[in-house]
Amino acid sequence: MTIHHLNITITGKVQGVYYRASAKQKADELGVKGFVRNQPSGSVYIEAEASNEVLQKFMEWCWQGPERAQVQQVETSEAPLQNFTEFEVRR
Repeated sequence: MTIHHLNITITGKVQGVYYRASAKQKADELGVKGFVRNQPSGSVYIEAEASNEVLQKFMEWCWQGPERAQVQQVETSEAPLQNFTEFEVRR
């Protein structure tokens, strides 16, 4: 199984709606490793590592987010593996 690394930026109403906590819950459920943090711009930034199949499921969730989120855009780019061992919420 090949592991890939994605940098993900989610924009819209994604801060103050438990997006980070929900992202961690979904990542742990799917087995995604990496981190999530709020950006000063009001967006949420995620680095995620998993197989393509798992990352696709995680990306589908990113477009939805938690119940109160209003996602407008999800941008992704591939990056070198960081070999994360868990998924964490960063400040």
